[in-house]
Amino acid sequence: MTSNFKHQLLLHHTVEDDVLWPRPTDKVAHPPDYRLLLADMEAEHARIDQLLASVEAALEEPAADLVEQVDRRRKSLVERLDHEEKSALPLIQEVLTPADWRVFASRMRERQGIRGAAVYVPWITDSMPAADRERFLAHLPPPVRVVNRRLWEPRYGKSGMSAV
Repeated sequence: MTSNFKHQLLLHHTVEDDVLWPRPTDKVAHPPDYRLLLADMEAEHARIDQLLASVEAALEEPAADLVEQVDRRRKSLVERLDHEEKSALPLIQEVLTPADWRVFASRMRERQGIRGAAVYVPWITDSMPAADRERFLAHLPPPVRVVNRRLWEPRYGKSGMSAV
């Protein structure tokens, strides 16, 4: 597991827990199931942190069944991410306003910082289909796109993190 993946995932989940999940709870009179789902998301984020730590521990002290251990943890991580994507995201997309999403994006930028963006932007676009990549980059201010193309992407490509 790369340290960048771990960093990006934990950062994203921290900002979700701090900024994203509380917003619909404050706005919407959904049934108790909704609040339970949001509580599940926070609990799953904590379990993901534990999963990532256990994978690192397994890699540091390899056992005969290392492949099976890592595969079990990978499956668990995928299940948790799928649960969020299929259950929680559709629900919050119903109730969050563009202003709510701007607050989330702003907090991500704030927490990521410029140094983090220099790794995040080329990492997230790495191996994206061209149309998706262009759509993602179109949301960035023009100066950031130029810096990404001229500095961040070449640096990222030389770092060995690139999937290409």
